[in-house]
Amino acid sequence: MERGTPGPPLAQSLGSALTLLLAVGVLFAALEAVMLLPVDREYWVILLFPVVALVWFVAGTVAWRRRPGSRIGLIIWIGGIATLVAGLVNTDVPLAAVMGAIFATVTIAVTVHLLLAFPSGRLPDTRSRVIVVAAYLTATVLQMPTAVFTGGILVPFGVPMDAEPAAIGDSVQRIAAFALSVATAFVLVDRLRRASPARRRVLAPLYGYGVGSVLLIPTVALALGLLPLTVVVAIQLTLVAGIAVAFAVGVMIGSFERTAEAEELAAWLGTEEPGRAPLRAAIARALGDPTVDVVYWLPVRDGFVDDRGVTVDLPDRDGRAAVVIESAGQPVGAIIYDAQLLPEPSRVRAVGRVAAIAIARERLTTELRTSQTALRHSRVRLVEAADRERLRIAKDLHDGLQVQLVLLALEAGRIEGAAEDAAARSEAAQLRQGIEAAADALRRLVHDVMPAALVERGLVLAAEDLVDRMPIPTRLETSGLEAPLGSTVMNVAYFIVAEGLANTAKHARAASASVRLIRRADVLTIEVADDGIGGATDRHDRGLAGLGDRVDAIGGRMSLASPPGGGTLLTAELPCGS
Repeated sequence: MERGTPGPPLAQSLGSALTLLLAVGVLFAALEAVMLLPVDREYWVILLFPVVALVWFVAGTVAWRRRPGSRIGLIIWIGGIATLVAGLVNTDVPLAAVMGAIFATVTIAVTVHLLLAFPSGRLPDTRSRVIVVAAYLTATVLQMPTAVFTGGILVPFGVPMDAEPAAIGDSVQRIAAFALSVATAFVLVDRLRRASPARRRVLAPLYGYGVGSVLLIPTVALALGLLPLTVVVAIQLTLVAGIAVAFAVGVMIGSFERTAEAEELAAWLGTEEPGRAPLRAAIARALGDPTVDVVYWLPVRDGFVDDRGVTVDLPDRDGRAAVVIESAGQPVGAIIYDAQLLPEPSRVRAVGRVAAIAIARERLTTELRTSQTALRHSRVRLVEAADRERLRIAKDLHDGLQVQLVLLALEAGRIEGAAEDAAARSEAAQLRQGIEAAADALRRLVHDVMPAALVERGLVLAAEDLVDRMPIPTRLETSGLEAPLGSTVMNVAYFIVAEGLANTAKHARAASASVRLIRRADVLTIEVADDGIGGATDRHDRGLAGLGDRVDAIGGRMSLASPPGGGTLLTAELPCGS
Protein backbone atom coordinates (compact mmCIF):
# COMPACT_ATOMS: atom_id res chain seq x y z
CA MET A 1 0.00 0.00 0.00
CA GLU A 2 1.48 3.31 -1.03
CA ARG A 3 2.35 5.88 1.57
CA GLY A 4 -0.27 8.58 1.77
CA THR A 5 -3.15 6.42 0.56
CA PRO A 6 -5.93 5.64 3.01
CA GLY A 7 -5.78 2.26 4.69
CA PRO A 8 -8.56 -0.30 4.81
CA PRO A 9 -11.81 0.91 6.42
CA LEU A 10 -11.32 -1.36 9.45
CA ALA A 11 -7.88 0.13 10.13
CA GLN A 12 -9.24 3.65 9.70
CA SER A 13 -12.09 2.94 12.15
CA LEU A 14 -9.67 1.51 14.70
CA GLY A 15 -7.45 4.58 14.42
CA SER A 16 -10.40 6.92 14.96
CA ALA A 17 -11.65 4.92 17.96
CA LEU A 18 -8.20 4.89 19.59
CA THR A 19 -7.82 8.63 19.05
CA LEU A 20 -11.19 9.21 20.74
CA LEU A 21 -10.24 6.85 23.58
CA LEU A 22 -6.96 8.70 24.13
CA ALA A 23 -8.85 12.01 24.23
CA VAL A 24 -11.13 10.57 26.96
CA GLY A 25 -8.06 9.42 28.89
CA VAL A 26 -6.52 12.88 28.68
CA LEU A 27 -9.80 14.38 29.90
CA PHE A 28 -9.97 12.13 32.97
CA ALA A 29 -6.28 12.75 33.77
CA ALA A 30 -6.91 16.48 33.61
CA LEU A 31 -9.99 16.06 35.84
CA GLU A 32 -7.92 14.22 38.46
CA ALA A 33 -5.23 16.92 38.30
CA VAL A 34 -7.94 19.49 39.09
CA MET A 35 -9.27 17.34 41.97
CA LEU A 36 -5.75 17.25 43.45
CA LEU A 37 -5.34 21.05 43.44
CA PRO A 38 -6.89 21.67 46.89
CA VAL A 39 -4.70 19.01 48.50
CA ASP A 40 -2.27 20.48 51.00
CA ARG A 41 0.76 18.39 49.98
CA GLU A 42 3.68 18.44 47.54
CA TYR A 43 1.61 19.03 44.41
CA TRP A 44 4.34 18.06 41.94
CA VAL A 45 4.53 14.56 43.42
CA ILE A 46 0.82 13.81 43.48
CA LEU A 47 0.53 15.31 39.98
CA LEU A 48 2.78 12.46 38.82
CA PHE A 49 -0.17 10.06 39.16
CA PRO A 50 -2.22 11.54 36.26
CA VAL A 51 0.98 12.22 34.32
CA VAL A 52 2.11 8.59 34.63
CA ALA A 53 -1.43 7.46 33.76
CA LEU A 54 -1.16 9.54 30.59
CA VAL A 55 2.10 7.81 29.75
CA TRP A 56 0.31 4.46 30.03
CA PHE A 57 -2.60 5.72 27.90
CA VAL A 58 -0.27 6.91 25.13
CA ALA A 59 1.82 3.71 25.28
CA GLY A 60 -1.32 1.57 25.21
CA THR A 61 -2.70 3.50 22.24
CA VAL A 62 0.55 3.10 20.30
CA ALA A 63 0.72 -0.64 21.05
CA TRP A 64 -2.96 -1.13 20.23
CA ARG A 65 -2.63 0.74 16.93
CA ARG A 66 0.51 -1.15 16.03
CA ARG A 67 -0.87 -4.60 16.88
CA PRO A 68 -4.68 -4.38 16.71
CA GLY A 69 -5.23 -8.10 17.35
CA SER A 70 -2.90 -8.29 20.32
CA ARG A 71 -4.38 -7.52 23.73
CA ILE A 72 -1.18 -5.88 24.97
CA GLY A 73 -2.51 -2.41 24.14
CA LEU A 74 -5.71 -3.10 26.08
CA ILE A 75 -3.79 -4.40 29.10
CA ILE A 76 -1.55 -1.30 29.09
CA TRP A 77 -4.69 0.84 29.06
CA ILE A 78 -6.00 -1.10 32.08
CA GLY A 79 -2.71 -0.31 33.81
CA GLY A 80 -3.18 3.38 33.03
CA ILE A 81 -6.70 3.33 34.49
CA ALA A 82 -5.39 1.57 37.62
CA THR A 83 -2.67 4.24 38.01
CA LEU A 84 -5.23 7.01 37.56
CA VAL A 85 -7.55 5.47 40.18
CA ALA A 86 -4.61 4.92 42.54
CA GLY A 87 -3.91 8.66 42.38
CA LEU A 88 -7.30 9.32 43.97
CA VAL A 89 -5.80 8.26 47.31
CA ASN A 90 -4.40 11.79 47.50
CA THR A 91 -7.80 13.54 47.20
CA ASP A 92 -9.91 14.89 50.08
CA VAL A 93 -12.93 12.86 48.95
CA PRO A 94 -13.17 9.89 51.41
CA LEU A 95 -14.71 7.33 49.05
CA ALA A 96 -12.31 8.29 46.23
CA ALA A 97 -9.37 8.05 48.62
CA VAL A 98 -10.40 4.53 49.67
CA MET A 99 -10.78 3.49 46.02
CA GLY A 100 -7.31 4.87 45.42
CA ALA A 101 -5.95 2.88 48.36
CA ILE A 102 -7.52 -0.33 47.05
CA PHE A 103 -5.98 0.23 43.58
CA ALA A 104 -2.60 1.27 44.93
CA THR A 105 -0.85 -1.97 43.88
CA VAL A 106 -3.02 -3.05 40.93
CA THR A 107 -0.42 -1.68 38.53
CA ILE A 108 2.01 -4.35 39.77
CA ALA A 109 -0.58 -7.04 38.96
CA VAL A 110 -1.03 -5.49 35.52
CA THR A 111 2.74 -5.66 35.01
CA VAL A 112 2.72 -9.40 35.87
CA HIS A 113 -0.16 -9.79 33.38
CA LEU A 114 1.84 -7.98 30.68
CA LEU A 115 4.94 -10.08 31.32
CA LEU A 116 3.10 -13.37 31.05
CA ALA A 117 0.85 -12.34 28.12
CA PHE A 118 3.48 -10.69 25.93
CA PRO A 119 3.49 -10.51 22.92
CA SER A 120 0.00 -11.77 21.96
CA GLY A 121 -1.77 -10.39 25.02
CA ARG A 122 -3.19 -13.85 25.70
CA LEU A 123 -2.13 -16.12 28.55
CA PRO A 124 -0.83 -19.25 26.82
CA ASP A 125 -1.11 -21.84 29.60
CA THR A 126 -2.80 -22.69 32.88
CA ARG A 127 0.12 -21.75 35.12
CA SER A 128 0.24 -18.25 33.61
CA ARG A 129 -3.50 -17.82 34.19
CA VAL A 130 -3.20 -18.97 37.79
CA ILE A 131 -0.33 -16.55 38.47
CA VAL A 132 -2.18 -13.59 36.91
CA VAL A 133 -5.42 -14.29 38.80
CA ALA A 134 -3.43 -14.63 42.03
CA ALA A 135 -1.64 -11.35 41.27
CA TYR A 136 -4.91 -9.44 40.86
CA LEU A 137 -6.33 -11.01 44.03
CA THR A 138 -3.16 -10.12 45.93
CA ALA A 139 -3.29 -6.53 44.64
CA THR A 140 -6.96 -6.03 45.56
CA VAL A 141 -8.23 -8.46 48.21
CA LEU A 142 -5.03 -8.40 50.28
CA GLN A 143 -4.94 -4.63 49.89
CA MET A 144 -8.36 -4.30 51.51
CA PRO A 145 -7.15 -4.40 55.16
CA THR A 146 -4.84 -1.46 54.51
CA ALA A 147 -7.55 0.48 52.69
CA VAL A 148 -10.29 -0.29 55.22
CA PHE A 149 -8.48 -0.02 58.54
CA THR A 150 -6.32 2.98 57.65
CA GLY A 151 -8.78 4.75 55.34
CA GLY A 152 -11.65 4.88 57.82
CA ILE A 153 -14.29 3.69 55.36
CA LEU A 154 -16.07 1.62 58.04
CA VAL A 155 -15.94 4.26 60.82
CA PRO A 156 -19.56 5.30 60.13
CA PHE A 157 -20.53 1.69 60.78
CA GLY A 158 -18.78 1.54 64.11
CA VAL A 159 -15.54 -0.06 62.91
CA PRO A 160 -12.62 2.05 64.10
CA MET A 161 -9.34 2.49 62.28
CA ASP A 162 -6.81 -0.09 63.45
CA ALA A 163 -3.18 -0.31 62.38
CA GLU A 164 -2.72 -3.93 63.49
CA PRO A 165 -5.03 -5.62 60.91
CA ALA A 166 -3.56 -3.32 58.26
CA ALA A 167 -0.03 -4.40 59.23
CA ILE A 168 -1.00 -8.09 59.13
CA GLY A 169 -2.62 -7.65 55.72
CA ASP A 170 0.42 -5.76 54.48
CA SER A 171 2.77 -8.56 55.61
CA VAL A 172 0.65 -11.27 53.99
CA GLN A 173 0.46 -9.21 50.82
CA ARG A 174 4.24 -8.78 50.69
CA ILE A 175 4.83 -12.53 51.13
CA ALA A 176 2.28 -13.39 48.44
CA ALA A 177 3.74 -10.78 46.09
CA PHE A 178 7.25 -12.18 46.56
CA ALA A 179 6.04 -15.72 45.87
CA LEU A 180 4.25 -14.55 42.73
CA SER A 181 7.37 -12.68 41.59
CA VAL A 182 9.44 -15.86 41.94
CA ALA A 183 6.81 -17.90 40.05
CA THR A 184 6.65 -15.26 37.31
CA ALA A 185 10.44 -15.19 36.98
CA PHE A 186 10.50 -19.00 36.72
CA VAL A 187 7.95 -18.96 33.87
CA LEU A 188 9.79 -16.18 32.04
CA VAL A 189 13.17 -17.90 32.33
CA ASP A 190 11.61 -21.05 30.88
CA ARG A 191 10.21 -19.02 27.97
CA LEU A 192 13.55 -17.36 27.34
CA ARG A 193 15.24 -20.74 27.26
CA ARG A 194 12.84 -21.96 24.57
CA ALA A 195 12.82 -18.72 22.54
CA SER A 196 14.81 -18.20 19.37
CA PRO A 197 17.94 -15.98 19.61
CA ALA A 198 16.21 -13.14 17.73
CA ARG A 199 13.22 -13.15 20.10
CA ARG A 200 15.47 -13.57 23.13
CA ARG A 201 17.22 -10.30 22.31
CA VAL A 202 13.90 -8.47 22.68
CA LEU A 203 12.38 -10.50 25.51
CA ALA A 204 15.41 -10.59 27.85
CA PRO A 205 15.65 -6.82 28.57
CA LEU A 206 11.84 -6.51 28.66
CA TYR A 207 11.46 -9.36 31.14
CA GLY A 208 14.39 -8.08 33.17
CA TYR A 209 12.96 -4.59 33.51
CA GLY A 210 9.44 -5.86 34.24
CA VAL A 211 10.45 -8.33 36.95
CA GLY A 212 12.92 -5.83 38.40
CA SER A 213 10.19 -3.18 38.62
CA VAL A 214 7.77 -5.59 40.27
CA LEU A 215 10.38 -6.25 42.96
CA LEU A 216 11.69 -2.69 43.27
CA ILE A 217 8.40 -0.79 43.50
CA PRO A 218 7.40 -2.25 46.90
CA THR A 219 11.02 -2.52 48.02
CA VAL A 220 11.61 1.22 47.57
CA ALA A 221 8.91 1.84 50.19
CA LEU A 222 11.24 0.28 52.77
CA ALA A 223 13.57 3.26 52.27
CA LEU A 224 11.11 5.70 53.86
CA GLY A 225 13.38 6.12 56.85
CA LEU A 226 16.27 7.08 54.60
CA LEU A 227 14.53 9.11 51.88
CA PRO A 228 11.69 11.66 51.98
CA LEU A 229 8.25 10.32 51.06
CA THR A 230 8.14 12.53 47.96
CA VAL A 231 11.36 11.01 46.62
CA VAL A 232 10.14 7.45 47.29
CA VAL A 233 6.84 8.09 45.49
CA ALA A 234 8.63 9.77 42.58
CA ILE A 235 10.96 6.77 42.17
CA GLN A 236 8.06 4.34 42.29
CA LEU A 237 6.01 6.26 39.72
CA THR A 238 9.03 6.64 37.42
CA LEU A 239 9.45 2.85 37.48
CA VAL A 240 5.74 2.45 36.78
CA ALA A 241 5.91 4.81 33.79
CA GLY A 242 8.93 2.92 32.44
CA ILE A 243 6.93 -0.33 32.42
CA ALA A 244 4.40 1.05 29.94
CA VAL A 245 7.10 2.54 27.74
CA ALA A 246 9.11 -0.71 27.77
CA PHE A 247 6.17 -2.83 26.61
CA ALA A 248 5.17 -0.32 23.94
CA VAL A 249 8.74 -0.32 22.59
CA GLY A 250 8.74 -4.14 22.71
CA VAL A 251 5.60 -4.19 20.58
CA MET A 252 7.09 -1.68 18.13
CA ILE A 253 10.50 -3.26 17.54
CA GLY A 254 10.00 -6.88 18.45
CA SER A 255 8.44 -8.04 15.16
CA PHE A 256 5.93 -9.93 17.27
CA GLU A 257 2.37 -10.71 16.56
CA ARG A 258 0.55 -8.11 14.60
CA THR A 259 -3.01 -8.72 13.68
CA ALA A 260 -3.58 -8.26 10.08
CA GLU A 261 -7.26 -8.05 9.63
CA ALA A 262 -8.64 -10.18 6.83
CA GLU A 263 -9.82 -6.99 5.18
CA GLU A 264 -6.29 -5.57 5.09
CA LEU A 265 -4.87 -8.72 3.50
CA ALA A 266 -7.76 -8.88 1.06
CA ALA A 267 -7.10 -5.27 0.03
CA TRP A 268 -3.46 -6.15 -0.60
CA LEU A 269 -4.46 -9.16 -2.69
CA GLY A 270 -6.76 -6.94 -4.75
CA THR A 271 -3.94 -4.65 -5.85
CA GLU A 272 -1.91 -5.26 -8.99
CA GLU A 273 0.91 -2.78 -8.60
CA PRO A 274 4.17 -3.93 -10.18
CA GLY A 275 6.80 -4.78 -7.64
CA ARG A 276 4.40 -5.31 -4.75
CA ALA A 277 5.63 -7.42 -1.84
CA PRO A 278 5.70 -11.20 -2.34
CA LEU A 279 2.85 -13.29 -0.98
CA ARG A 280 5.02 -14.70 1.84
CA ALA A 281 5.88 -11.18 3.02
CA ALA A 282 2.21 -10.13 2.96
CA ILE A 283 1.15 -13.15 5.02
CA ALA A 284 4.07 -12.62 7.42
CA ARG A 285 2.99 -9.00 7.89
CA ALA A 286 -0.63 -10.08 8.32
CA LEU A 287 0.23 -12.55 11.06
CA GLY A 288 2.99 -10.45 12.61
CA ASP A 289 5.37 -13.40 12.32
CA PRO A 290 8.51 -12.65 10.26
CA THR A 291 9.45 -16.35 10.26
CA VAL A 292 6.39 -17.39 8.22
CA ASP A 293 7.00 -19.70 5.26
CA VAL A 294 4.52 -20.55 2.52
CA VAL A 295 4.88 -23.94 0.84
CA TYR A 296 2.89 -25.40 -2.03
CA TRP A 297 1.27 -28.76 -2.68
CA LEU A 298 2.50 -30.58 -5.79
CA PRO A 299 0.33 -33.60 -6.67
CA VAL A 300 3.06 -35.09 -8.88
CA ARG A 301 5.29 -35.35 -5.82
CA ASP A 302 2.47 -36.06 -3.38
CA GLY A 303 4.02 -33.52 -1.02
CA PHE A 304 4.87 -29.89 -0.32
CA VAL A 305 7.66 -27.85 -1.93
CA ASP A 306 9.03 -24.35 -1.39
CA ASP A 307 9.11 -21.68 -4.09
CA ARG A 308 12.32 -23.23 -5.49
CA GLY A 309 10.70 -26.64 -5.88
CA VAL A 310 12.60 -28.22 -2.96
CA THR A 311 10.60 -30.81 -1.02
CA VAL A 312 9.54 -29.61 2.45
CA ASP A 313 8.24 -31.64 5.40
CA LEU A 314 5.64 -29.87 7.51
CA PRO A 315 6.99 -29.28 11.05
CA ASP A 316 5.38 -30.57 14.21
CA ARG A 317 7.99 -29.72 16.85
CA ASP A 318 10.55 -27.10 17.98
CA GLY A 319 7.89 -24.43 18.32
CA ARG A 320 6.94 -24.56 14.62
CA ALA A 321 3.55 -25.59 13.26
CA ALA A 322 1.75 -25.64 9.93
CA VAL A 323 -1.80 -25.11 8.68
CA VAL A 324 -2.80 -26.70 5.36
CA ILE A 325 -4.68 -24.34 3.03
CA GLU A 326 -7.35 -25.70 0.72
CA SER A 327 -9.14 -24.31 -2.31
CA ALA A 328 -12.20 -26.02 -3.79
CA GLY A 329 -11.70 -28.85 -1.34
CA GLN A 330 -8.16 -29.60 -2.52
CA PRO A 331 -4.90 -28.75 -0.75
CA VAL A 332 -2.99 -25.95 -2.46
CA GLY A 333 -0.36 -25.11 0.12
CA ALA A 334 0.45 -24.63 3.78
CA ILE A 335 1.52 -21.79 6.07
CA ILE A 336 4.39 -22.64 8.44
CA TYR A 337 4.53 -20.34 11.46
CA ASP A 338 5.87 -19.80 14.98
CA ALA A 339 3.49 -21.72 17.26
CA GLN A 340 4.72 -19.89 20.36
CA LEU A 341 3.88 -16.55 18.82
CA LEU A 342 0.58 -17.72 17.32
CA PRO A 343 -0.78 -20.34 19.73
CA GLU A 344 -4.22 -20.31 18.07
CA PRO A 345 -4.14 -21.90 14.59
CA SER A 346 -7.55 -20.42 13.86
CA ARG A 347 -5.87 -17.07 13.16
CA VAL A 348 -3.58 -18.68 10.62
CA ARG A 349 -6.50 -20.52 9.03
CA ALA A 350 -8.41 -17.24 8.72
CA VAL A 351 -5.51 -15.60 6.90
CA GLY A 352 -5.10 -18.76 4.81
CA ARG A 353 -8.74 -18.66 3.69
CA VAL A 354 -8.32 -15.07 2.52
CA ALA A 355 -5.07 -15.87 0.70
CA ALA A 356 -6.14 -19.28 -0.66
CA ILE A 357 -6.65 -18.09 -4.23
CA ALA A 358 -3.29 -16.29 -4.25
CA ILE A 359 -1.61 -19.39 -2.79
CA ALA A 360 -3.24 -21.52 -5.50
CA ARG A 361 -1.90 -19.14 -8.15
CA GLU A 362 1.57 -19.24 -6.62
CA ARG A 363 1.32 -23.03 -6.51
CA LEU A 364 0.76 -23.15 -10.28
CA THR A 365 3.74 -20.84 -10.76
CA THR A 366 5.87 -23.05 -8.53
CA GLU A 367 4.69 -26.16 -10.37
CA LEU A 368 5.65 -24.60 -13.71
CA ARG A 369 8.99 -23.46 -12.30
CA THR A 370 9.62 -26.94 -10.91
CA SER A 371 8.80 -28.49 -14.29
CA GLN A 372 11.16 -26.07 -16.01
CA THR A 373 13.88 -26.87 -13.49
CA ALA A 374 13.34 -30.60 -14.02
CA LEU A 375 13.53 -30.09 -17.79
CA ARG A 376 16.72 -28.07 -17.47
CA HIS A 377 18.27 -30.73 -15.25
CA SER A 378 17.24 -33.37 -17.78
CA ARG A 379 18.91 -31.41 -20.58
CA VAL A 380 22.04 -30.97 -18.45
CA ARG A 381 22.12 -34.73 -17.88
CA LEU A 382 21.89 -35.27 -21.65
CA VAL A 383 24.84 -32.91 -22.20
CA GLU A 384 26.80 -34.65 -19.47
CA ALA A 385 25.99 -38.04 -20.97
CA ALA A 386 27.12 -36.80 -24.40
CA ASP A 387 30.38 -35.51 -22.89
CA ARG A 388 30.98 -38.82 -21.17
CA GLU A 389 30.39 -40.61 -24.44
CA ARG A 390 32.75 -38.23 -26.27
CA LEU A 391 35.39 -38.90 -23.63
CA ARG A 392 34.90 -42.67 -23.98
CA ILE A 393 35.16 -42.54 -27.77
CA ALA A 394 38.24 -40.32 -27.61
CA LYS A 395 39.86 -42.67 -25.10
CA ASP A 396 39.01 -45.74 -27.18
CA LEU A 397 40.41 -44.15 -30.33
CA HIS A 398 43.54 -42.99 -28.52
CA ASP A 399 44.22 -46.23 -26.71
CA GLY A 400 43.04 -48.54 -29.50
CA LEU A 401 43.12 -47.46 -33.13
CA GLN A 402 45.75 -44.74 -32.74
CA VAL A 403 48.14 -47.14 -31.01
CA GLN A 404 47.56 -49.72 -33.73
CA LEU A 405 48.35 -47.17 -36.46
CA VAL A 406 51.55 -46.19 -34.66
CA LEU A 407 52.55 -49.86 -34.48
CA LEU A 408 51.71 -50.36 -38.17
CA ALA A 409 53.80 -47.30 -39.07
CA LEU A 410 56.73 -48.80 -37.16
CA GLU A 411 56.26 -52.13 -38.92
CA ALA A 412 56.12 -50.35 -42.32
CA GLY A 413 59.37 -48.57 -41.43
CA ARG A 414 60.98 -51.88 -40.52
CA ILE A 415 59.90 -53.40 -43.84
CA GLU A 416 61.19 -50.34 -45.68
CA GLY A 417 64.59 -50.70 -44.03
CA ALA A 418 64.79 -54.45 -44.70
CA ALA A 419 63.68 -54.36 -48.34
CA GLU A 420 66.47 -54.92 -50.88
CA ASP A 421 64.45 -53.99 -53.94
CA ALA A 422 64.11 -50.26 -54.62
CA ALA A 423 60.50 -50.64 -55.73
CA ALA A 424 59.63 -52.51 -52.53
CA ARG A 425 61.35 -49.88 -50.42
CA SER A 426 59.37 -47.14 -52.23
CA GLU A 427 56.07 -48.91 -51.67
CA ALA A 428 56.93 -49.53 -48.02
CA ALA A 429 57.85 -45.84 -47.60
CA GLN A 430 54.53 -44.76 -49.14
CA LEU A 431 52.71 -47.20 -46.87
CA ARG A 432 54.49 -45.81 -43.80
CA GLN A 433 53.75 -42.22 -44.79
CA GLY A 434 50.09 -43.06 -45.39
CA ILE A 435 49.81 -44.74 -42.03
CA GLU A 436 51.51 -41.77 -40.31
CA ALA A 437 49.15 -39.37 -42.07
CA ALA A 438 46.17 -41.44 -40.93
CA ALA A 439 47.56 -41.47 -37.39
CA ASP A 440 47.96 -37.67 -37.49
CA ALA A 441 44.39 -37.27 -38.76
CA LEU A 442 43.13 -39.58 -36.04
CA ARG A 443 45.12 -37.64 -33.45
CA ARG A 444 43.45 -34.39 -34.59
CA LEU A 445 40.05 -36.09 -34.50
CA VAL A 446 40.66 -37.29 -30.94
CA HIS A 447 41.73 -33.78 -29.99
CA ASP A 448 38.58 -32.30 -31.51
CA VAL A 449 36.35 -34.82 -29.79
CA MET A 450 37.94 -34.37 -26.35
CA PRO A 451 41.23 -32.46 -26.05
CA ALA A 452 43.77 -34.21 -23.85
CA ALA A 453 44.97 -30.84 -22.50
CA LEU A 454 41.46 -30.07 -21.21
CA VAL A 455 41.06 -33.44 -19.53
CA GLU A 456 44.53 -33.53 -18.03
CA ARG A 457 45.29 -29.87 -17.23
CA GLY A 458 41.98 -28.00 -16.95
CA LEU A 459 40.33 -25.08 -18.73
CA VAL A 460 42.95 -22.35 -18.24
CA LEU A 461 45.92 -24.36 -19.54
CA ALA A 462 43.84 -25.81 -22.38
CA ALA A 463 42.80 -22.27 -23.37
CA GLU A 464 46.47 -21.20 -23.25
CA ASP A 465 47.21 -24.05 -25.66
CA LEU A 466 44.55 -22.76 -28.07
CA VAL A 467 45.84 -19.19 -27.80
CA ASP A 468 49.42 -20.30 -28.45
CA ARG A 469 48.36 -21.98 -31.69
CA MET A 470 46.77 -18.81 -33.10
CA PRO A 471 48.54 -17.33 -36.18
CA ILE A 472 47.94 -13.79 -34.90
CA PRO A 473 48.78 -12.19 -31.53
CA THR A 474 46.13 -13.33 -29.06
CA ARG A 475 45.81 -12.31 -25.42
CA LEU A 476 44.30 -14.49 -22.68
CA GLU A 477 42.80 -13.02 -19.49
CA THR A 478 41.48 -15.19 -16.66
CA SER A 479 40.01 -14.35 -13.25
CA GLY A 480 38.28 -16.23 -10.46
CA LEU A 481 39.11 -19.68 -11.80
CA GLU A 482 41.04 -20.94 -8.80
CA ALA A 483 38.12 -23.13 -7.72
CA PRO A 484 37.46 -26.15 -9.95
CA LEU A 485 34.68 -26.07 -12.51
CA GLY A 486 32.24 -28.85 -13.27
CA SER A 487 33.22 -31.02 -16.21
CA THR A 488 30.16 -30.02 -18.25
CA VAL A 489 30.75 -26.28 -17.84
CA MET A 490 34.47 -26.74 -18.50
CA ASN A 491 33.82 -28.67 -21.72
CA VAL A 492 31.27 -26.17 -23.04
CA ALA A 493 33.54 -23.22 -22.18
CA TYR A 494 36.51 -24.83 -23.94
CA PHE A 495 34.60 -25.51 -27.15
CA ILE A 496 33.24 -21.93 -27.18
CA VAL A 497 36.81 -20.62 -27.04
CA ALA A 498 37.96 -23.15 -29.66
CA GLU A 499 35.13 -22.35 -32.06
CA GLY A 500 35.52 -18.59 -31.61
CA LEU A 501 39.28 -18.68 -32.25
CA ALA A 502 38.85 -21.04 -35.22
CA ASN A 503 36.37 -18.63 -36.85
CA THR A 504 38.73 -15.72 -36.15
CA ALA A 505 41.64 -17.53 -37.79
CA LYS A 506 39.58 -18.62 -40.82
CA HIS A 507 37.32 -15.66 -41.59
CA ALA A 508 38.03 -12.51 -39.58
CA ARG A 509 41.21 -11.19 -41.28
CA ALA A 510 42.07 -9.83 -37.86
CA ALA A 511 45.36 -8.37 -36.66
CA SER A 512 44.80 -9.45 -33.05
CA ALA A 513 42.37 -11.32 -30.83
CA SER A 514 41.64 -11.78 -27.15
CA VAL A 515 40.04 -14.35 -24.87
CA ARG A 516 38.56 -13.59 -21.44
CA LEU A 517 37.50 -16.22 -18.91
CA ILE A 518 35.99 -14.45 -15.86
CA ARG A 519 34.19 -16.15 -13.01
CA ARG A 520 32.11 -13.98 -10.68
CA ALA A 521 30.08 -15.74 -8.01
CA ASP A 522 28.28 -18.56 -9.81
CA VAL A 523 28.59 -17.30 -13.40
CA LEU A 524 31.45 -17.97 -15.83
CA THR A 525 31.69 -15.34 -18.57
CA ILE A 526 33.53 -16.23 -21.80
CA GLU A 527 34.46 -13.58 -24.34
CA VAL A 528 36.29 -14.19 -27.63
CA ALA A 529 36.98 -10.95 -29.51
CA ASP A 530 38.93 -9.85 -32.59
CA ASP A 531 39.50 -6.65 -34.56
CA GLY A 532 38.65 -8.19 -37.92
CA ILE A 533 36.19 -7.33 -40.66
CA GLY A 534 33.09 -8.36 -38.69
CA GLY A 535 29.89 -9.42 -40.39
CA ALA A 536 29.86 -12.86 -38.72
CA THR A 537 26.56 -14.62 -38.03
CA ASP A 538 25.58 -17.79 -36.25
CA ARG A 539 22.60 -18.50 -38.52
CA HIS A 540 24.65 -20.47 -41.04
CA ASP A 541 27.43 -21.56 -38.69
CA ARG A 542 26.62 -25.09 -37.59
CA GLY A 543 29.45 -25.02 -35.04
CA LEU A 544 28.12 -21.94 -33.26
CA ALA A 545 24.52 -23.14 -33.55
CA GLY A 546 25.45 -26.43 -31.89
CA LEU A 547 27.32 -24.60 -29.15
CA GLY A 548 24.30 -22.36 -28.61
CA ASP A 549 22.15 -25.44 -28.02
CA ARG A 550 24.66 -26.81 -25.48
CA VAL A 551 24.84 -23.43 -23.71
CA ASP A 552 21.04 -23.22 -23.54
CA ALA A 553 20.81 -26.81 -22.30
CA ILE A 554 22.87 -26.05 -19.20
CA GLY A 555 20.94 -22.85 -18.45
CA GLY A 556 23.40 -20.36 -19.96
CA ARG A 557 23.15 -17.85 -22.77
CA MET A 558 25.32 -16.94 -25.73
CA SER A 559 25.38 -13.92 -28.01
CA LEU A 560 27.34 -12.81 -31.10
CA ALA A 561 28.02 -9.15 -31.93
CA SER A 562 29.76 -8.64 -35.28
CA PRO A 563 28.96 -5.34 -37.02
CA PRO A 564 30.57 -5.01 -40.48
CA GLY A 565 34.00 -3.46 -40.08
CA GLY A 566 33.71 -3.48 -36.28
CA GLY A 567 35.26 -6.79 -35.34
CA THR A 568 33.51 -9.71 -33.65
CA LEU A 569 32.63 -10.41 -30.02
CA LEU A 570 31.37 -13.84 -29.01
CA THR A 571 30.03 -13.82 -25.43
CA ALA A 572 28.64 -16.64 -23.30
CA GLU A 573 27.53 -16.82 -19.68
CA LEU A 574 27.43 -20.23 -18.05
CA PRO A 575 26.04 -21.04 -14.58
CA CYS A 576 28.76 -22.72 -12.57
CA GLY A 577 27.34 -22.88 -9.06
CA SER A 578 27.50 -26.02 -6.99
